[in-house]
Amino acid sequence: MRIGVTLPLAQGDTADGHVPTYDEARTFAMRAEAVALDSIWVFDHLLFRLANKPEEGVREAWTTLAALAPVVPRVELGSLVMCSSFRNPGLMAKMAATLDDLTGGRVILGLGSGWHDPEYEAFGYPADHKVGRFAEDLEIAARLLRGERVTYDGRWRTVVDAALVPPPARHVPILVAAKGARMLRLTAAWADAWNTAWFGRVEERLLTRLEALQEACVAVGRDPATMRRTIGVRLHDPGTGGGDPLGLDADAEGLAEFFDELTALGIDDALVWSISKSAASVDRIGEARRLHLGRTGLSGGSADGSSAASTTMRG
Repeated sequence: MRIGVTLPLAQGDTADGHVPTYDEARTFAMRAEAVALDSIWVFDHLLFRLANKPEEGVREAWTTLAALAPVVPRVELGSLVMCSSFRNPGLMAKMAATLDDLTGGRVILGLGSGWHDPEYEAFGYPADHKVGRFAEDLEIAARLLRGERVTYDGRWRTVVDAALVPPPARHVPILVAAKGARMLRLTAAWADAWNTAWFGRVEERLLTRLEALQEACVAVGRDPATMRRTIGVRLHDPGTGGGDPLGLDADAEGLAEFFDELTALGIDDALVWSISKSAASVDRIGEARRLHLGRTGLSGGSADGSSAASTTMRG
């Protein structure tokens, strides 16, 4: 199983509440690469305006990912996930193909339908019919990234003989974050990978979602073994979890044991959202990866293609 980590981009990622600087994100990413993690991931938001909480700022995700690409030359570069509403799907596909080419084939384009209405309203994006709009955007982006010329006349999107020129150097993998029946069927139809989050233990909620993904693949005639399964893990420093029902409060050994359980379920990637963004937290994740891989006997590098699903992802 591959192990990735999300980067510090928002005010909530720092102890004193400042928006992380590029230097801080770069240092964190370099540490992740140095301790042999397999991927780094960005969240995509414009701002947070949650009820009864101060407004929270966040760095733009794709720009940050592009800036970090030459700094960390080995790890996969993923988005967890880009909000399809914020960028035209043709442009998003073009951006992904370009960054993938510049990085030698290391990009995973994560896409989602979005959820936080205040950022839609603040920046002038329509907040209605999120899943319906996402369905059109996903199909257009996926077909373009597969090298097709696309003409599409939908309810919300229209493209006429669109093409990526030059064509993508490889099939850039698409990941979709999904849990509802409609989103899961879209994932099964168009995506290379699936994400569900957030978890700190194997529980009925996770087992139910894995079963629902299996059913969605069967419903659209897809071999479930070709889907790369990723799970978001919310990690607290030991002794700081406060009983978080969706998170894990563990040292390296405890985290490694959770990785063992996820591997037994057929999970291909654990994407760790460490609440603490300290160097020590990254080191602990790296140590947990080493312990886990030592027990499972896997080498675990990003380019290994250690399962059918990962081979699909690497194009």
